[in-house]
Amino acid sequence: MRESSRAQGWAICIGAGVLALIFLIGLLNQSYWALAIPVAILGFFALGLAAWVGFTIATIRVDAETPIQATADEVRSETTSSDNNAS
Repeated sequence: MRESSRAQGWAICIGAGVLALIFLIGLLNQSYWALAIPVAILGFFALGLAAWVGFTIATIRVDAETPIQATADEVRSETTSSDNNAS
């Protein structure tokens, strides 16, 4: 693992800890914004994800279905069963 990756990992951990501390302080001060900001971020993330999925479904190209070729075993079993029925 590269040293820069470890440094980035530690930076993310420290950043998350600082944000958790700020959130906790906001909750202890009974601040409306301490709950409103994280909920808004998660809400917008969920709405963006839903919009992306909808856009992907709406713009996907679908080719005409091609017939599925039967495998040799399927053809053999159909031939055998039709031969047995004819007798």
